[in-house]
Amino acid sequence: MSRLVHKPSQRLGHVLALSFGAGLSPVWPGTVGAAVGLVMAAGLAPFSAAIQLAGLALLLLVGIWASGVVADATGTDDPQIVVIDESFGAAAVVLALPAEPLWWIAGFVAFRAFDILKPFPVNWVQDHVKGGAGIMLDDAAAALYAILVLCPLAWLLAG
Repeated sequence: MSRLVHKPSQRLGHVLALSFGAGLSPVWPGTVGAAVGLVMAAGLAPFSAAIQLAGLALLLLVGIWASGVVADATGTDDPQIVVIDESFGAAAVVLALPAEPLWWIAGFVAFRAFDILKPFPVNWVQDHVKGGAGIMLDDAAAALYAILVLCPLAWLLAG
């Protein structure tokens, strides 16, 4: 990080944007951040769908703010250390799937694939939406792709 973080709110923003340190992983920080999302999803899984959606909405809003804090502090559009977007995306995907290990693995892999490959409109969002919103929304779009691929498959296989 190029600038010192002095205010408590800025420090909190950094802790959250880095998903409690996952963004500092020397290897595949985005994947480590997505793994944090699985832990977050496991915490939300016992609750109703409404509470899960509220938790994801809160995570999205906090992620927009926190990502913006780190982007401003580093002077970078999408700092590699910011992984709350991957945490959010992975959590959103697996919470949409059956709460079974194989589905969660499939959701994790599908989300990471769409996040890395960035098919349209994921790439458009990344290129045109700036700040914390852009950081978070391209991963939200990647998560939506994974959900659109896996949920119908889960529904077909359940019957």
